Amino acid sequence: MKYAFVPLAAGLITFATSAAAADPESCRTVRLAEPGWNDLAFTTGVAQTILSALGYEPQTNLLGIDVIYLSLKNRDLDVFLGYWDPAMQNYFAPYKADGSVETVGTNLTGAKYTFGVPAYVWEAGVKDFADLKAHAEKFGKKMYGIEPGSNQLMLDTVADPDLGLDGWEVVESSEQGMLAEVARHIDLKEFIVFQAWAPHPMNTAYDIRYLTGGDKFFGPNFGAATVSTQVRKGYLEECPNVGQLLKNLTFDIDFENRGMGYLMNEGLSPTDAGRKALVTEPQRLDAWLARVTTIDGAPGIDAVKKALGL
Repeated sequence: MKYAFVPLAAGLITFATSAAAADPESCRTVRLAEPGWNDLAFTTGVAQTILSALGYEPQTNLLGIDVIYLSLKNRDLDVFLGYWDPAMQNYFAPYKADGSVETVGTNLTGAKYTFGVPAYVWEAGVKDFADLKAHAEKFGKKMYGIEPGSNQLMLDTVADPDLGLDGWEVVESSEQGMLAEVARHIDLKEFIVFQAWAPHPMNTAYDIRYLTGGDKFFGPNFGAATVSTQVRKGYLEECPNVGQLLKNLTFDIDFENRGMGYLMNEGLSPTDAGRKALVTEPQRLDAWLARVTTIDGAPGIDAVKKALGL
């Protein structure tokens, strides 16, 4: 009978040994990339905050999309939280084909990008791209975009004879300039149509609606998009504990709207914004840290809560 307990004891020893080292030392430095967009600066800041609390040493690199993918392929980067699909399909295609960049999973659904109007304009009957023509004078035959070079889809709508927008002007300035116009028009209860997207703090700062009818230009479902987490080939196997965190780490539009507001309205750094978001909404940690430990194998949830003062 005493020999029957040997396999069980050996199994317990093996389990204890594996639990004591969640990831090898080579995984301590986690190299993340982001392209300088506020949504990805915030989500990367959240990831950095959690990784630091788990004993890792996250590093961020601000790079263009093309350089991010080349760096992942060359193993100079480990993680990218910002694959927007379908907008970035052409960038990802060659790396998907050769298998050098792997998709972990979707971390955000419900993203969108199309025309927006204040709620009172929508309630007045401007609910679709086709409704713009009938209200042209109230809009002053103007629509507001962001930086020059980023409004081609808006210019395409003006040029489309089916919409009857001949003579409309696309006012190009900047994201901040456009939102200043939105705020001014809303204060005066005037009509305005502008580039709108989510996630973005505009969705919580103003009561806005998205117009239907733009599928030809922005795609279906209000220019719907998903955002996914990607890693260099083999990273999930090399660093399975970080990999588990990346699989767990999903966001939602409201959370990102608030977090981007910490960056844009309060001037916080990405890591400070990430920390504030986690302290404000600690209930998210249970799901994000399920089956995740510190790099040394201790319970991850305890370490992160302690680091955040929770």
